[in-house]
Amino acid sequence: MPVSVDEQCCIGCGDCVNECPVAAITMDDVAIIDDKLCIDCGECIDVCPEECIYWVEK
Repeated sequence: MPVSVDEQCCIGCGDCVNECPVAAITMDDVAIIDDKLCIDCGECIDVCPEECIYWVEK
């Protein structure tokens, strides 16, 4: 199940960028997740202080 970022919610803290084990997240004011690199581990969801990253049903 892929993950997504609520861009209205994201504060750009970078915690998810630092936590991602495969460097699938970059920051440009808000988090951007590269679906091709993401392994759906959920580490970014667990670390987001604003709960802006969430699972998306396929």
